[in-house]
Amino acid sequence: MGLSAAAPLWGPLGLLLAIALHPALSVSPASEPAHRDYCVLGAGPAGLQMAYFLQRAGRDYTVFERAARPGSFFTRYPRHRKLISINKRYTGKANAEFNLRHDWNSLLSHDPQLLFRHYSSAYFPDASDMVRYLGDFADRLGLRVRYNTTIAHVTLNKDGQAWNGHYFILTDQKGQTFQCSVLLVATGLSVPNQVDFPGAEYMDGYESVSVDPKDFVGQNVLILGRGNSAFETAENILGVTNFIHMLSRSRVRLSWATHYVGDLRAINNGLLDTYQLKSLDGLLESDLANLAIVKDHKGKFHITLKLYLEVGNHSADAIPLPEDESDNFAMRVPYDRVIRCLGWNFDFSIFSKSLRLSSGGDFSKKYPLVRASYESKGSRGLFILGTASHSVDYRKSAGGFIHGFRYTARAVHRLLEQRHHGVAWPATEHPVTQLASAIIRRINEASGLYQMFGVLADVVLMKENATAFEYLEEFPMQMLAQLETITGRQARHGLFVVNMEYGKNFSGPDKDVFYYDRSVGYTEDAWLSNFLHPVIYYYRHLPTEQEVRFRPADWPLPRPTAIHHVVEDFLTDWTAPTESLRRHGVESGLLQDYAAEGWPWQDSSQQPDDHGPGGYTLAPGPPVQALDSNKEEL
Repeated sequence: MGLSAAAPLWGPLGLLLAIALHPALSVSPASEPAHRDYCVLGAGPAGLQMAYFLQRAGRDYTVFERAARPGSFFTRYPRHRKLISINKRYTGKANAEFNLRHDWNSLLSHDPQLLFRHYSSAYFPDASDMVRYLGDFADRLGLRVRYNTTIAHVTLNKDGQAWNGHYFILTDQKGQTFQCSVLLVATGLSVPNQVDFPGAEYMDGYESVSVDPKDFVGQNVLILGRGNSAFETAENILGVTNFIHMLSRSRVRLSWATHYVGDLRAINNGLLDTYQLKSLDGLLESDLANLAIVKDHKGKFHITLKLYLEVGNHSADAIPLPEDESDNFAMRVPYDRVIRCLGWNFDFSIFSKSLRLSSGGDFSKKYPLVRASYESKGSRGLFILGTASHSVDYRKSAGGFIHGFRYTARAVHRLLEQRHHGVAWPATEHPVTQLASAIIRRINEASGLYQMFGVLADVVLMKENATAFEYLEEFPMQMLAQLETITGRQARHGLFVVNMEYGKNFSGPDKDVFYYDRSVGYTEDAWLSNFLHPVIYYYRHLPTEQEVRFRPADWPLPRPTAIHHVVEDFLTDWTAPTESLRRHGVESGLLQDYAAEGWPWQDSSQQPDDHGPGGYTLAPGPPVQALDSNKEEL
């Protein structure tokens, strides 16, 4: 017996399920694996976050952790020990939810003492503080973690009694097996990314290179990579080397230009100064797969092209080098060290191919294949949490980092509660007169919306005749077509989706985000807002899966019936628009107003696919007139 896909008849606590499955209450042959409803792999931040939600709901679960304590990744990484997740302890606000917008390290819990601000006063904390925090989180909350247990193999066992037709079988390093109905993988990215070219064996890896600057005094150093681990390594030795060259196939991506926290952060970019201010260090671009490293008789390393090695057999000191043909070849000097800092991949090695976690493509070598619900595309009932789930919003939002995946883990738990225990997605019901106030409160304080912009959105479900509404928080936007199944709520009378978005032309490695006149200050220009701002979509009917899949390019959702941008605000304080929304009829019955004459929100049916003018503002006129007027202005 296992979890049911339908709501059980005995209530949300699953009492009969617990009696049937709990090993102390049921009898089974000794050879059968120990059964848990939920197995969580990994006691890092994502695994502990999910364990917290499961424990609060009274579910049957176990977390499997290979180390003796939680957070083993942070005992070693980052190598130079400084985290790039900010610990902003003061905001001038007393609102705990708002403060989480600027706390990138805390996990969600009911205990105010389990906020990271109590563990470090540093804006960029030391990794050892994270290890201590995660240990206390697990201990204080009494989470059920099985330490010193390395899961060596995961496979499927077909069984018609299982809710999804199979159980997951986990085997540890001692050969003991465990069976679970739902598998939640939170193992992170732990396999160093390699590049296979001649001479790759001469490189030091980020995971093992010395962190003592004294080992690099007076050396010429080449670093392969262009991310935070590469720049972190360079920053550590910048003051003692002769020079540092950094080589990658793509240009540097600065986080303040791309608005992606995984791109290069300012705390690590000292080498950009020394490069642009002519102090010997420099950045280069080339496809690493075309290169080769050769070692001369003095132990120095030379960079050449792979094709030169393929011309014929040469001794180590006679291999042709690019500088033989080009006097100004940038990497013509020999190097004392070559360091590989190319990031991390998911460890697929313990998972049976029957789970179909990877398609074999380049991107799926880094991340498992998952849906927007974080459920595996290949095995129903297997979910990917934390950093490894970042394929859903890679280089778009914060799902690969604690301040993002603490909310996606909660969304997964809410999905599981409805699917297996009949507990509907949490919602509050209010009279329609409170609609604007409810939206304004959330856009002003909600951390999940703010951090997981473009991924998690609030959904407002209107009741019949628009007399009341239900408010659902932080729903995965790309699963909107399946909202009724996932949440257990009905969307029969129209719905609003509240999302946070950047301007379409404000993010990118080549963007000048400091250009003059970059801010928008007038309501009628709200659709031109560049910085993160609320966007509210209205649908008369729930979009279909086909509409979600084939939505216009660069749109986070299908074309809505109407849309409204709230103008960006320098202080991210959107209290003023409350009166604007009321004045334009949101609380007096938007549905009736819109059905009658398309007023006050603008009709998006004529809106260009590039988010052009028209349906983005509460303009002083009917939609079609506003569209024509704005087109003429452009």
